[in-house]
Amino acid sequence: MTVKHRDVNPLNGVAHLALFLWALATAGPLIWVLLASFKNNTEIFLGKPFALPETFDFGTYADAWSQAHIGTYFLNSVFVVLVSTAGTMLLGSMAAYVLARYRFPGNRAIYYLFVSGLAFPTFMALAPLFGIVQSLGLLNTFTGLILVYIAYSLSFTVFFLVAFFTTLPQEIDEAAIVDGAGHLRRFFQIMMPMARSGLVSITIFNIVGQWNQYLLPVVIMQGAGADAKWVLTQGIANISTQAGYHAEWSTLFAALTLSILPMIVVYALFQRQIQAGLTAGAVK
Repeated sequence: MTVKHRDVNPLNGVAHLALFLWALATAGPLIWVLLASFKNNTEIFLGKPFALPETFDFGTYADAWSQAHIGTYFLNSVFVVLVSTAGTMLLGSMAAYVLARYRFPGNRAIYYLFVSGLAFPTFMALAPLFGIVQSLGLLNTFTGLILVYIAYSLSFTVFFLVAFFTTLPQEIDEAAIVDGAGHLRRFFQIMMPMARSGLVSITIFNIVGQWNQYLLPVVIMQGAGADAKWVLTQGIANISTQAGYHAEWSTLFAALTLSILPMIVVYALFQRQIQAGLTAGAVK
């Protein structure tokens, strides 16, 4: 009988320990925020940080949703992010498909123009962005914010999807041409289903990025009646400011929990698709 010996690599234990510490550092603040949303100020600041609250009272969530208007801000964010993500994916995927599958003068120049947008931090474009939106008469409107979100997200979307569309088999595209399929039919009925994993991955990244965006809404959503059109990040920042005066910290943590949970749910539901999309380009 042959006994197989397994090689023990001490680096594996170090790697597992590092991953555990990283997970603890990531999950610790989230757990603390969740527990603090059920506590009063005395429990938050004078009690044990990770101790369970005396009572799990959801009144703080009701206050955050209605009195602090988090419900309004939440729905505003959902509307803006859904429309802007849909627009980003439609325009970005079409642009990426053309740049990846067609050869024409200026192809590389247009691609590098999109990619160059990744090199500029958001805050560097705030002043000219404000002037452009104001000149178009779209300041303090959902339309203006949605268009800015789409423009803001297109660079990474095109950069990611060009690499993904390039890996798709050229033979299927050629067979569709022989069968008489036009440009739109090849894109929507053949290429998009084949690129599903990549499209899902970049969609999730866009949703998370736009959901957490703060600088762009602050610049665009200002003026008379702007508070009714605020998105969730602006509403939470406003609660944070008020908490410094009124000490309603549990309401702030409840609002933070409401803003975090949707993104955790989205990632949990589409985790496999995200991983498949990130690795598909490397194995095809």
